[in-house]
Amino acid sequence: MRLNKWISHNTDFSRRKADELIKDGKVKLNHKVATFGDIITKEKVFINGREIRPKDSTKYSVIVYHKPKNELVSKSDDRDRRVIYDTLDSKFRNYIPVGRLDFASSGLLLLTDSKDIATKLMTSNLVRIYNLKINGKINQKVIDAMNDGLSLSDASAGAHKYSKIKSMDFAPFSFFEITRETKSWSKIKVGIIEGKNRELRRFFAYFGLDVIDLKRVSYGFVELNALPIGKSRYLSRKDYNKLRAFLKESK
Repeated sequence: MRLNKWISHNTDFSRRKADELIKDGKVKLNHKVATFGDIITKEKVFINGREIRPKDSTKYSVIVYHKPKNELVSKSDDRDRRVIYDTLDSKFRNYIPVGRLDFASSGLLLLTDSKDIATKLMTSNLVRIYNLKINGKINQKVIDAMNDGLSLSDASAGAHKYSKIKSMDFAPFSFFEITRETKSWSKIKVGIIEGKNRELRRFFAYFGLDVIDLKRVSYGFVELNALPIGKSRYLSRKDYNKLRAFLKESK
């Protein structure tokens, strides 16, 4: 593992801050000044003279955070926008987000102090469920695409203006339910298993439908329930039992 990544996983420092520490000569490997290209295997890592020990991979915790709108899932932002760590308790500073929710979206975000668990959850086929409000009616073409999937060579509609991702394949939705419709808007609950870059916004934008509101309400076996906006909680005992079962199966 690259040194800056190792530092971010085992301390409260971001990768950017780790790079600064390396640049300033404050990081040593086995008492030798570290460089940017160093790879960590079994070396001892020191920051400002203090040895940093790797975390015990058998000990971990996972939290649920109810992300508000207008927060970035990031450690920092060069445009000085609010990030999730501005709201979260400082003890969660080194927790890794399981996937992303975009700036304008809200709802359930999982974070963990285990890189391995974060990776397994992100790359799993666990169903992510979202409540959406869309400015228009959902016609048969949209329903067919939700059932059958969709492949777009140009999926830039609905994307962030700086996104470099143009084409996108959309797997069939795990399920969907139109919960309310008016002449001007629709509410729909959907389940998907990937959650790629602004996937739902891109999907509906292809049909000329803008997502007015997007809220994730569950991630696999973890439910948001009544957790207030901007608050966090540890997984329940029941959730941890399901997580351990999931990890056992994933092996």
